[in-house]
Amino acid sequence: MLVFTQDKKQLSELKEKPFKLEKDIQTLFETNLENIAGLQFIKSEFKIKNSRIDTLAFDKETQAFVIIEYKREKNDGVVDQGISYLNLMLENKADFIVEYNETQPKPLKRKEIEWTQSRVIFVSPYFNEYQKQSSNFKDLGIELWEIKQYENGVVIINPIKKTKSAPSIKQIQTNDNSEISKVAHAIVVYTEEDHLQGKPEEIKELYETYKNAILNLAFNIETEPKKLYIAFKENKKNIADIVILKKGLKIFINKKKEELDDPKHLLKDISALGHWGNGDYEVIVDNTQHLEYIMSLVKQAL
Repeated sequence: MLVFTQDKKQLSELKEKPFKLEKDIQTLFETNLENIAGLQFIKSEFKIKNSRIDTLAFDKETQAFVIIEYKREKNDGVVDQGISYLNLMLENKADFIVEYNETQPKPLKRKEIEWTQSRVIFVSPYFNEYQKQSSNFKDLGIELWEIKQYENGVVIINPIKKTKSAPSIKQIQTNDNSEISKVAHAIVVYTEEDHLQGKPEEIKELYETYKNAILNLAFNIETEPKKLYIAFKENKKNIADIVILKKGLKIFINKKKEELDDPKHLLKDISALGHWGNGDYEVIVDNTQHLEYIMSLVKQAL
C-alpha cells in the first residue's frame, strides 16, 4: 500500500514506521478501542488457567466477549491459537462474567450473553497468504486486522474480509472431541442467506432494492449480518439496520430521539420501547414508495 500526503497537488510518499514492540500495538489499540472497533474495553493481560489474553473486550451490539491478540512478527499459528482461545472462553464462561462484573459499573447477567457470537481478533502489521487462507471460513469467529503506522502520525487499520466464496468450517471432517469441532458447533456467524431463508421472492427483491440504495449513499458502507438483523455500517459505525419480515422490512435508523429531521413523520419513535436494531427510529415498508425519502433520513446517520 502506498500512502501519500498532498501539498499543492504534489504527492509525497509516507514511509512506514515499524512497531518496535507488540506492546506498542496493544497500547494504541486499547486506548482507541471504541473508535477502532466499537468495542468496550474490559481487561488488559487477562489471565485465565495457564493462558494470558492480551485484551479482553465486549461487543455491546452482539452481547458477546471478544478476545484480541497482537502479533508484531509473522506467525503461522493464528488460527490454531484462535480456536484454542474460543474453546478456553466457552469452557470457562463464569471467569469471563466475573471479570466483566468486577471491572464495569453495570453488572452483566449470564442470560444476557450471546456466547455463539464470541470471536477472536488478531492484530498485526502483516499476515501472510497462508494465514489469510486458513482463516477464510465464513462461520469461523476468527478475524485478522492489519495495522500499519507511517510518518506524520498516520495509522491505517484494515480488517481483512473473508471472500464471498468462503467455505463453512463445518465442512472440515474432524474428530467430534477436537477443538475445531467444538468451536464449529458452538460459534454461529450469521449471513444474509440466513435472514433471507424462507422469505418470499418479492421480499428478497425488496431487501435487495433497499440494501443497494443504502450502500450507494457512501462508498465505504458495508453489510454486517447479526443474529436478529442485518447491520449497515460505515467505518464500523451503525447507520441503519434491517429486519427481514415475511411481508416487508423493518428498518431502524441509528439516530437518537429528536436528532432525526423527519418532516413527513414517516418513522416511529421507539426510544421508550424494547427493540432489536440500533437507534430510536423505525419504519416498516412493503414497497418502494418512500424509498428516496427514507434514504434521505438514513443519510442523516452518516
